[in-house]
Amino acid sequence: MAKAGKKTSQNKETVATGAPQAFQAEVAKILSLMVHTVYSDRDVFVRELISNASDALDKLRYAAIASPALLEGAADLAITITPDKAAKTLMIADSGIGMTADELTSNLGTIARSGTEAFMKEAGAAGEGRPDRPDLIGQFGVGFYSAFMVADRVEVTSRKAGGAVAHSWASDGLGTFTVSAVGDGAAAKLRGTKIVLHLKKDALDYLEDWKITSVVKTYSDHIVHPIRLAIATDVARQINSGSAIWMRPKNEVTADQHKEFHASLGHALEPPALTIHYRAEGRQEFNVLLYVPGEKPFDLYDPERRGRQKLYVRRVFIADDAQLLPPYLRFVRGVIDSADMPLNLSREMLQNNPDVAAIRKSVGNRVLSELKKVAESDGAAFAKIWSNFAPVIKEGLYEDMERRDQLFEIARFRSSKGENVSLAGYVAGMKENQTAIYYLTAEDQAKAAASPQLEGYRGLDVEVLLLTDPVDSFWVRTALGFAGKPFKSVTQGAADLDQIRPVGEKVLDVETDAATAVLVAAVKQALGTKVSDVRVSKRLTDSAVCLVNDGMMDRTLEKLLARQKDPGVNISAPVLEINAGHGLIKGLAGVAADKGASAVEDAAHLLLDQAQVLEGEPVEDPTGFARRLTALMQKALQVPTRI
Repeated sequence: MAKAGKKTSQNKETVATGAPQAFQAEVAKILSLMVHTVYSDRDVFVRELISNASDALDKLRYAAIASPALLEGAADLAITITPDKAAKTLMIADSGIGMTADELTSNLGTIARSGTEAFMKEAGAAGEGRPDRPDLIGQFGVGFYSAFMVADRVEVTSRKAGGAVAHSWASDGLGTFTVSAVGDGAAAKLRGTKIVLHLKKDALDYLEDWKITSVVKTYSDHIVHPIRLAIATDVARQINSGSAIWMRPKNEVTADQHKEFHASLGHALEPPALTIHYRAEGRQEFNVLLYVPGEKPFDLYDPERRGRQKLYVRRVFIADDAQLLPPYLRFVRGVIDSADMPLNLSREMLQNNPDVAAIRKSVGNRVLSELKKVAESDGAAFAKIWSNFAPVIKEGLYEDMERRDQLFEIARFRSSKGENVSLAGYVAGMKENQTAIYYLTAEDQAKAAASPQLEGYRGLDVEVLLLTDPVDSFWVRTALGFAGKPFKSVTQGAADLDQIRPVGEKVLDVETDAATAVLVAAVKQALGTKVSDVRVSKRLTDSAVCLVNDGMMDRTLEKLLARQKDPGVNISAPVLEINAGHGLIKGLAGVAADKGASAVEDAAHLLLDQAQVLEGEPVEDPTGFARRLTALMQKALQVPTRI
């Protein structure tokens, strides 16, 4: 339960105690909605509060490695649940790290407040330069507030380990809370955190020992620390197995146990899409239990790209984000428990320790190997995984050169022919004399599928990968290819369709006659610097025009970088390609040949505008476009300019 917050001085708290304080606006407005919609099963409040208590015990155990005095002579780390039928209250207490008044205010007054980050800053500042400074970065999520599903009032009493004063936090969950100092007495001497739930009338069954035991066995049996049930007529007894689920043999853990442990790691509502559970032996010995979530975690696109795997050393919690998997696998949740590493690992040691590096490499390879197995054995299951995490996994294609081939084996793409296309499948279906893997980048699937640049390839039944994630524009430029076949953009450079034997009746090669050559010259003259060139297209079959690039980047990447205001990137003038076989182009070619270049000047600008619209872009000169289009329509309908 203890989640650290800001400590402003050694002996002074910065919050006013005793007086009601308003929740921050986001809590007051959504608390009621959250507790009734995030969780569909009321029992999970026990799991959430026990999970927070376990975190508090882990943090104290870790901190006590460097400062044994924090244990205050009481090394028993446990969670105690005490029902009181007379008072209609349920108490969940831990002997963990505890919280100050500031931490109670900041952590319990804001939903999803991360207390561990503040704890890290505080401990790091106090221990600057020490090799054993803690590296615990976690999250205090919505779990605490699930208590309001069963309670109409919640009281939290806590004393920080090593601190002299205990404080209480209390709220009915309706908009305000209070934080007060606790006077002398047993509560003031408590180390850790005690939560008292004043149960609603329809939740009194949680005071029955059978109910508590059943819920703990279902949701929290894996918790390493003892969970004890204290009832007035009996000595407190342990009701969980106390066996770390990741230390058990794989065949002894049920699917339901995996589901509950996975839920405890990240407040997941869906069961895991993939479970990876094994023990590695050899130079390094470590146990691994990892889950690929069945849904996107809320922090999937966190700019810091932190890993969410917990590191333990001989069942002692070390860190929440030891970066034991590459950033593009940050969605994988779970535990890695080493038998060899020292307990006093610092952030610097985590980054540079050779044992950590070996584990990082081994586990990363294993995760990719397991994903490949799913891709090959259960296409539907892998399709769901890929749908959720493809944009993140493909970051590895750009930054992890060592594992790029492994990633290519699991990558799946949409193409002009279907969904979930593998690169191996694409290469197997390549046409005779096709030497490249063709792709098209676009901002979304609708734009990609409607792109006129695909027409010639469709006409020859040549498959084109449709790449619509922003990262696609980056990795595809640095990739050398797959199975000896280079990647080639269909919107960049001249089309090389001549070398591919036609499959259908339509032949794309249209001879450029004299009239078309005159039109090309006239259009180029009219557009000037707006285009870098005008040429007859070998990729168009139905559309009259399209835009391509002849530079180092395709147009999608240029636009993406320009939008980010990259100082070294400007949108280059495109190449305008015209379809010499299209009726409009033939007609304009005849006009240019008969009446000269000036007769098609407005049409040249309209052709460029049309090509921009086909790409989903706004026209460069809306006023000019409207004027030219109006004049063209008036001429076609023989409408006078003025009436």
